[in-house]
Amino acid sequence: MTKLTHLDSDGRVHMVDVSEKAASVRRAVASGRVRCLPETLAAVREARTPKGAVITTAELAGIMAAKRTHELIPLCHPLMLSKVAVTIEMDDALPGFRISAEVRLTGQTGIEMEALTAASVAALTLYDMLKAVDKGIIIEAIRLEEKSGGKSGDWRAETEVP
Repeated sequence: MTKLTHLDSDGRVHMVDVSEKAASVRRAVASGRVRCLPETLAAVREARTPKGAVITTAELAGIMAAKRTHELIPLCHPLMLSKVAVTIEMDDALPGFRISAEVRLTGQTGIEMEALTAASVAALTLYDMLKAVDKGIIIEAIRLEEKSGGKSGDWRAETEVP
């Protein structure tokens, strides 16, 4: 079994020391979904939502959250991100929204948590902005889709979320 990197040999929590790691180009992509009523999607399309530009606001919230991940998750390193992109698309078949968050940097530690945080906060922002018209919104399937760079190399989710 792989060692839990945030625990030392005595089982005490610690921030991983990355000072000896070589910097490399790293990329992570996370995704998530927000299910809602078809009427809620229609309200967003027609810009009838009570709080304004829903998708743009949620995308911006995701970007801002990625930059502050170290303030939310105790053992994450503060990172100088070189790219954060959050894309939200409406999906009538779901019905709801599909979220994708991509994060990049050149550095000594991974950025999976930043991508996951971006997707999560974008989803929460959609909920916040749409709860006035749909209290039954479901946030689901937040996950890492792929990562590249670093000591462990490249990784990609083997299955798609239905």
